[in-house]
Amino acid sequence: MELFRLEHKKLWRKNSTRICVLLCVFYCVVFGSFLVFQWITYGSTKENYSGNNFDGYENIRNCQAYVRKYGVLTDESLQEWVRDCKRLFAQLDEERKTQGAENQETVHKVENSDLHTVNAWLRTLYPDLERADMLGVSVMSNYVETEKLTGIYERREKAVDTFFEINNQTGAERDYLLRINEKVKTPFSWGWTEGWSNLLGSAISELGFSLAIFFAVVLSALFAGEWHDNTSALLLTTKNGWKKLATAKILTGVAFTLELFAMVAAGMIVLQLVYFGTEGWDMPIQMIKMIAIAPMNMLQAEIYEYAFALLGALGYAGVVMLFSALCKNHVLALLLSLAVTYGPMAFHERVPMWLEKAFDLLPLVGSGADVFRTNTYHIFGHYIWSPYLIIWVPLLIGVLCLRPAVKGWARRMRG
Repeated sequence: MELFRLEHKKLWRKNSTRICVLLCVFYCVVFGSFLVFQWITYGSTKENYSGNNFDGYENIRNCQAYVRKYGVLTDESLQEWVRDCKRLFAQLDEERKTQGAENQETVHKVENSDLHTVNAWLRTLYPDLERADMLGVSVMSNYVETEKLTGIYERREKAVDTFFEINNQTGAERDYLLRINEKVKTPFSWGWTEGWSNLLGSAISELGFSLAIFFAVVLSALFAGEWHDNTSALLLTTKNGWKKLATAKILTGVAFTLELFAMVAAGMIVLQLVYFGTEGWDMPIQMIKMIAIAPMNMLQAEIYEYAFALLGALGYAGVVMLFSALCKNHVLALLLSLAVTYGPMAFHERVPMWLEKAFDLLPLVGSGADVFRTNTYHIFGHYIWSPYLIIWVPLLIGVLCLRPAVKGWARRMRG
């Protein structure tokens, strides 16, 4: 324990470690959460659409209040929303004609209505009502015939089935996915969806991609840095021996990974609670993507995505420490570590599907947003929904890297 404490203190005393932690917290918490919530994404639109105001907290409350009145997603509430939307667009048109410009208050009401989310539902569930001559001219809710918006949940089941067919997911795979989908309960509660969509679709699901570079910089020097600092000869004379020292270094790497992740996650969650509160946590994730099959609400999906990022980070830490142990040059260890994550990401959509799925199993390469998808793996004659698999395999890869890291470093030390 004393050896671990000394190695841990040594790691945190490095300027590179402290700089990485500060940059990571600033990027993920200050820029990625606070400024996004207060200004970049959720601030109300300035006059003439010249940017956003610094009023995200108030604007988010207005968005939540606007949608709250619909309560539950039914044919009637959807029709009511479309009628409200049409009235707002008609009001905008009238203001342009009489005043030459829109009233900013009306513009804000349109933006606060969850416009883009609901129009995505309409395109998914009512493709037969979409008009080709209106594409790119007006949103669907502005011209769709309101009385034809019926049978929303039957339409959803049909849309899911159609997606399976288009995606060539038939036979046993289709039956397997439908069994998961059967657990989705209706009707859906309806609250402000856009905020949850951004959180689960990008902010949390892409957290691992953002953390990877900081983990790589710090942990790649954990073993290889001893050669750079010319302390390898001194280490050979210590009473603890290379095995105990290697174990202490690995525990230090794991501890640092948990500490940095905890700081970032805690900051993001606190700001989320400040700006979003807990409203909408019980909405099903189908309110974000209607053809999602996961029987999860927003809170469950968020917990899954944070767990996915944490386990992926621990797996990635194991890979980085292996490279650090095998390379005398910590720069080479850093480049190899970055290549493990960012290399597959660069070619992710340019390779065959089987290779793309293989990439998703690597630490911090896949995405927690797979809970919205229907990807599967076919293993030993059985189908496995991707979120069940991609959350554990990266951690397993990292664990399997630890023993070779100890042995690899030992061979280099003795050599």
